Amino acid sequence: MSFDTRRMIVAGSAALALALTAPLAAAPAEAQGKVFRWANDGDVNSMDPYARNETFLLAFLQNIYEPLVRRDKKSQLEPALAVKWGQSSPMTWFFDLRQGVKFHDGTPFTADDVVFSLNRANGKGSNMQTYFATVKAIRKVNDFRVEVDTNVPDPLLASKWAQIFIMSKAWAEKHNALTVGDLTKNEENYATRNAMGTGPFKLKSREPDVKTVLEPNKEWWDKKVEHNLSEVVFSRIANAATRVAALRSGEIDMVYTVPPQDTDTLAKDPNTKIIQGPETRVVYLGWDHFRDELLYSNIKGKNPFKDKRVREAMYRSIDVNAIKRTVMRGQSYPTALMVAPVINGYTKELDKRPPLLKPEQAKKMLADAGYPNGFEVTLDCPTDRYVNDEKICQAVVGMLARIGIKVNLRAQTRLKYFAQILLPKADMSFFMLGWSPAATFDVHDVFINLIQTYNPETKKGQFNPGRYSNKKFDELADKVQVETDVKKRMAMIAEATKIYTSDYAYIPLHQQALIWAARKNVDLVQTSDNSFQLRWVRIK
Repeated sequence: MSFDTRRMIVAGSAALALALTAPLAAAPAEAQGKVFRWANDGDVNSMDPYARNETFLLAFLQNIYEPLVRRDKKSQLEPALAVKWGQSSPMTWFFDLRQGVKFHDGTPFTADDVVFSLNRANGKGSNMQTYFATVKAIRKVNDFRVEVDTNVPDPLLASKWAQIFIMSKAWAEKHNALTVGDLTKNEENYATRNAMGTGPFKLKSREPDVKTVLEPNKEWWDKKVEHNLSEVVFSRIANAATRVAALRSGEIDMVYTVPPQDTDTLAKDPNTKIIQGPETRVVYLGWDHFRDELLYSNIKGKNPFKDKRVREAMYRSIDVNAIKRTVMRGQSYPTALMVAPVINGYTKELDKRPPLLKPEQAKKMLADAGYPNGFEVTLDCPTDRYVNDEKICQAVVGMLARIGIKVNLRAQTRLKYFAQILLPKADMSFFMLGWSPAATFDVHDVFINLIQTYNPETKKGQFNPGRYSNKKFDELADKVQVETDVKKRMAMIAEATKIYTSDYAYIPLHQQALIWAARKNVDLVQTSDNSFQLRWVRIK
């Protein structure tokens, strides 16, 4: 399919999504004031909270489902379905559960639901297994207490589970949704399109890639309800211009992803406002380090990316400041690290990119590695996941062309993209991804997910599709996981950081700027993890 044809399809789907929300404009003023309509360029893809470890999916589903512990407006942990938690010994955690909570169908919430949900999140098809890497056993003590044994001390366990949402065991059993529909295999079950949680909102209707409607849970246990919404309508509007026009006209109340080029226009509009700040997410490029021959390259019989000189030449030929200036319109924060400054374990002194190479310098480096004429490779990129993702990839194509590397861009929507490039399939050679350690706000989240050697048995490297591997790094990351002495831990983090940066394991591009836009009469809360909680939305 050509790029122009795909644009027409995207625009058409945007128009359809907008048309489906249009009848709301004719609703009575009183009702209209309580209906919150918002849009994003991509859809949620699944109602199953373990189907994908992706910020937007988790941010959306936290309005329906709840974890044992949640994060407040300042991203600090606070009680949710657990009222108390802690470690009774170095390798045993306990969670005392909230009593009197009911699922949306009226079923009482108990420890049985917690044990079932945690095991399901750690089971077949789940994309959340990495958060159970240290778990040995999960057991019910009584109806309102659960204990967890770990193989090693894990002081971050409660933080890791702040994005593990609790499902109804009875509902899952009734609808044969005992395991997760694996999105990497295009699997579905009842939980893919339906939901049963305890959260502040219920799923009312679901039209994938078009519209999802929520309604308030009037029986929610948290009586400090801050929102005043009678209904929430989420629409996928893929086309940026259509999305912005819908906000300016009042057809929607909020845009979750704002193109940088439209920020000034919306900021100057008397009826709209911009909400922005630095996000914890880092957008980066990665290589296939593992295969002996790349799947998508003109080089046969070997893999250029196994040579550090090739990785360095590519890394040092990508001008992140030019991307910030021309593609991101100043709304990005170039970085040399895989974590943002607000994350525990960020090492400021190591956040320095090596100087850019001149094209002739990079070409010599490639020639020394055995590629005097450069080579050809395919870059896989999403079109609706990160801010200006496809445009960033287009810029990279041009930058690498200057050093003799012909990059063929393959861009597609996130649903197809993630199913293709993520493990275990990992059908790619060169790719773009982004990561926010929003579960723990700790650098170890990045270490265990993105950089440690992929091992499905230990659940490490689950989001390391290029299968980068360094034994010394793995040893340090394992020690970081269990070390409680802050000074020793930071020293190990710095040493591990030096390993992956000097080895050019990835090409970090930038910390993404977080930009939302809303109508002036909408109050909401933006947190640095890009988590949009409807429980804090009010329409004046």
